[in-house]
Amino acid sequence: MIATTSFLAGFLAFGIAFAAPWSPFQLGPPASHFDGYGNGFRGPHGGASGSTSSSGRGSGINVQLGPRPYYLVDNMDAGPLKDKLESCSEGPFSTSDFVVSHRGAPLMFPEHSRQGYVAAARMGASIIECDVSFTSDRELVCRHSNCDLHYTTNILANATLAAKCTQPFTPYNATTRTPASAQCCTSDITLAEFKSLCAEMEASTFNALNVSTTTSPNFGRIGVTPDWRTNMYSYSCAEPMSLRDQISLVESYGLNFTAEAKTPVFYPTPFQGNYTQADFAQQIVDTFVDMGIDPSRVWLQSFLPDDIFYWIANDPAFGVQAVYLDERADLSPTGYDEAVASLPGLAARGVKIIAPSTWQLVTANNATGQIVPSSYAIAANAAGLEIITWSLERSGPLNTGGGYYYQSVSNLINNDGDEFTLIDVLAHQVNATKIFSDWVGTLTYYANCFGL
Repeated sequence: MIATTSFLAGFLAFGIAFAAPWSPFQLGPPASHFDGYGNGFRGPHGGASGSTSSSGRGSGINVQLGPRPYYLVDNMDAGPLKDKLESCSEGPFSTSDFVVSHRGAPLMFPEHSRQGYVAAARMGASIIECDVSFTSDRELVCRHSNCDLHYTTNILANATLAAKCTQPFTPYNATTRTPASAQCCTSDITLAEFKSLCAEMEASTFNALNVSTTTSPNFGRIGVTPDWRTNMYSYSCAEPMSLRDQISLVESYGLNFTAEAKTPVFYPTPFQGNYTQADFAQQIVDTFVDMGIDPSRVWLQSFLPDDIFYWIANDPAFGVQAVYLDERADLSPTGYDEAVASLPGLAARGVKIIAPSTWQLVTANNATGQIVPSSYAIAANAAGLEIITWSLERSGPLNTGGGYYYQSVSNLINNDGDEFTLIDVLAHQVNATKIFSDWVGTLTYYANCFGL
């Protein structure tokens, strides 16, 4: 672990030193506040360019961004935003409250692994996420889904553990082109068994014929890594984390926490007959309390409204920062309009923070060719709700419109640098206070440039 962390720090330091050849001079923090384009306006979040986290947390971390933000700036269309971002090329860069690590750093590192969390901390995330699920012995672990082990770990290469999976492995059928399948859940195995696994890159195309080994290309998964990500860090065993492990690691960096209660596939049926969703939601809170973490440093999340209202009613110190993850627009043709109409009512019931996906917060003004706030964003602001959004750096190359996270503005997206255009609208027009990202260095660059 020490060798891995040292190598990562060195690699990222090399990246930042090597990048940004266009800047003929170095700019430190500006003497005045900018609107993002040097026009003397502070912006909705305040602060000065290059400032430390407003919470003071993470201020001792030597933040390193690597070359990707510079590549994205270089790829942007010419204009005031690009000029402003170029002017910040030499930093300084520090941890920012605007920046939330989504699953660690899964653009390059296996998600919810120690290695990914360390990378996120080094790139300036102020808040680091653990998606929380539970094991057969009711211990809490970090995994994006209750049942994703067959495509995010090497479980299928372990015959003993694979035999415990809810659904056994079936290989890809080349004749019928039926994808490979399996279903391996955290609730199928104990905490000790979970911690014996290796975290792997999230697989997409499920084309595995044989999963008995941990070698490339499948690494014990039913599929392969998308070609715009990397397997560079898949040849050694990335460490999966329990929630307690993750809290200890994040605390060692002096950073903050976000924990999402993952809805299990068998919800609402209680696990093992008597472990309810409310028990699970409460256990997450109890873990932070037991480890001495102040509620002001924790953002609990859920897509399940019952979880949000449970925390508000039963754990108000945590409930005040509970994040309602809103996917209703994805669930039905009328879901978007219904979600917009519901926002004042959610605020009246005590919800303080709403978190839809990025596409729900923006729309295309085709008359001007600009990305602008959506009706959802306008309604959320009018209802007095704080807005957090997800997730950047999950889309791959943006030259063909950006896919899911850009779907409402896809006709305006044609190069990788357009990511910064979206970030700018989310920060300064939508008034998002935090953004999740799979590679937080990009957000940290932007946040420091604009004093967020």
